[in-house]
Amino acid sequence: MISSSFMVSANANPTIATLSTRSYASSPSSDFLCKSRLVAFPLAASVSVLLWTNPVNAGILSGFSGLESVPGPELPKIDFLNKWNEDNQKKYAELDSQFKSSKVLKELLEKSKQNKERNERLIQDKYCLRGAEWGVGDCSTQGMTQQERDDFVAMLKKRTGEE
Repeated sequence: MISSSFMVSANANPTIATLSTRSYASSPSSDFLCKSRLVAFPLAASVSVLLWTNPVNAGILSGFSGLESVPGPELPKIDFLNKWNEDNQKKYAELDSQFKSSKVLKELLEKSKQNKERNERLIQDKYCLRGAEWGVGDCSTQGMTQQERDDFVAMLKKRTGEE
């Protein structure tokens, strides 16, 4: 009969315990059991330490909302600066309204709208040309004769400016 016992002995440091084995019968299987237990216990202890969950304590300032929530001191009001600021705000508002109603801005917005529409159409034609050349997508040339395919691709190249 094979039996082994495990003893925990304390070193000089009481928090560290060592595990020693004492075997009564010496055989290869008992050595394997002892070695496997020597590996299993530290492994189980490591896993339990890793998986242990403790609530997080933020400390004494955990309820403090921070310095940015504290209002600063009231600064003195200077009449000259307040009047100057009000005059500047009125002047900037007037200039903004003039610019928004200007003929130049209206022309630029119209050109931008036209360019956007033209660029969208150009990009669609470019992808259609690629799909026609590869034979995939909405512009696929599957089922067309070679002459129809060549004419279609030539028309797309002309629209995209590749010719």
